Amino acid sequence: MSDNTTISAEQRERVGKGSARAARRAGLVPAVIYGDKKEPVGINLSAREITRIVHQPGIFGQLLDIEISGQKHTVLTRDIQFHPVTDVILHMDFLRVSGSAKVSVAVPVEFINEDNCPGLRIGGVLNVVRYEVELLCPATAIPEKITVNLDGIKIGDSIHISAIPLPDGVEPTITDRDFTVATLASPGGGVKNEDEDGEAGDGDDDTSEDESSED
Repeated sequence: MSDNTTISAEQRERVGKGSARAARRAGLVPAVIYGDKKEPVGINLSAREITRIVHQPGIFGQLLDIEISGQKHTVLTRDIQFHPVTDVILHMDFLRVSGSAKVSVAVPVEFINEDNCPGLRIGGVLNVVRYEVELLCPATAIPEKITVNLDGIKIGDSIHISAIPLPDGVEPTITDRDFTVATLASPGGGVKNEDEDGEAGDGDDDTSEDESSED
């Protein structure tokens, strides 16, 4: 778990395109905080400070504490709008969360023990179906990553979400099937290309599962 990052912000007196353009000219990023059954709050952030934070790994799974006139708002980043040419941050949306809330977060998948994987040692290919898994987590206990142990995995094996240990109180948002996270295929084994909503096909022993219906 990561510690919260604290950011100072000033509340915007006015909202709208004119106010947002003025903020950007002043080196600020306009943003809004919403959620937790409270009124939305328009804010301005230091462009330099928030750009540094945004370009750190895992921004969408990182809790931030935004301080406005001495009042702290614990939030998750929900949307970042970039300029299409310069990549300058134009606007951000933050979801206000409380300690008891649960939030849906895309958490990166880490693979370990490649050296102890029999399938990889003989030339197998790890076909990663999901580099991130969407999890429902307590707002104050969002995992930085989930870990897949490749120790003992052989060619033809599939790794499903049920085989991956998750922290207490954390569960996948997809609950109606035991979806595939990765497969281990033979070298040049003809694993078909899948779009981001699909599952791996060839080389997966679990042919009874309708993998093509994955989100």
